[in-house]
Amino acid sequence: MTRNGILCEINEGKVRLDPKRTDSEGINFVSHAHFDHLPITNGGTVLSSRETNEIANLRGVQLTNFVDSMENFVLIDSGHILGARGLLFDDIFYTGDICTRDRGFLNGANVPKCKTLITECTFGLPEYSFPKLSEIEKQVNGIISELYSKGKPVILMGYPLGKAQTLSQIFKHWDPLYYHDSVKKMNDLHRKFDVPLKEGMGHSEAESKGLLDKKPWVMVAPMMPSKDFFIKHMKSKYDAVTIGFSGWAKSSRFKFSKGCDYSIPLSDHCDFNELTEMVIQSGAEKVYTIHGFIQEFASHLTKIGIDAQPLREYSLDDFF
Repeated sequence: MTRNGILCEINEGKVRLDPKRTDSEGINFVSHAHFDHLPITNGGTVLSSRETNEIANLRGVQLTNFVDSMENFVLIDSGHILGARGLLFDDIFYTGDICTRDRGFLNGANVPKCKTLITECTFGLPEYSFPKLSEIEKQVNGIISELYSKGKPVILMGYPLGKAQTLSQIFKHWDPLYYHDSVKKMNDLHRKFDVPLKEGMGHSEAESKGLLDKKPWVMVAPMMPSKDFFIKHMKSKYDAVTIGFSGWAKSSRFKFSKGCDYSIPLSDHCDFNELTEMVIQSGAEKVYTIHGFIQEFASHLTKIGIDAQPLREYSLDDFF
């Protein structure tokens, strides 16, 4: 682990995994298009999915020298968001961000066999156990139904890339359904890749036409704090109710709610049990943990007989 992502040196070649600065030497793998995984500079060959490349372009990040396939490198659908991939090479599997749960149009990842596994563990503690999607749908549909009976509009909030598209798909039966302008733009790109998302009007157009005055309605929007102008406006003018979706919704360690009226535990990552099962299925002889509760999850794996350790950045202080 370096300050520029993960570096693997194999047969005198270099493979950088989700680097912040791509390198002209070797291969730079970009797992998906969330901003924390996109490079801030360009240079050298960038390996990623075609979807990731186009989403990155939409978000203002150009992946120069982009390729979506290379000999001896296999891109594995990681089930995280559209275009998200893990990378299998030289008997090493790097998960990137991963989810083995089916969610709407997203299929959970099928983990390949490997000798070395490099896995994220965002939710690598036993307290993170997520409900089934069917339970979430039932709960949220019940909330919306009750609010609709009172004439109250509902705003469903999640990350604008990933969560917002899942919400758009699984709650598409509500009518009218509007999108925050940023979500509409991302949804339009998803439809280009044949993702079956319901077409809907952006919030600016809907408001300019007076459609938001005709309550109730449902809108899918990015996650925003209650003090954000958009949320304050929607609440004061339309008496809208907010439902926020995140894996941190019921966390005892982090205050997630951000002032949401309802908080629902829905994540684009594996929960603790899914992470454990994913590692076991890989059959890896060595596991390195990254991103999240790296020490705790590695200790858990060690206790169940798996050779695991955190992968972290080292400095000279570690040796003196």
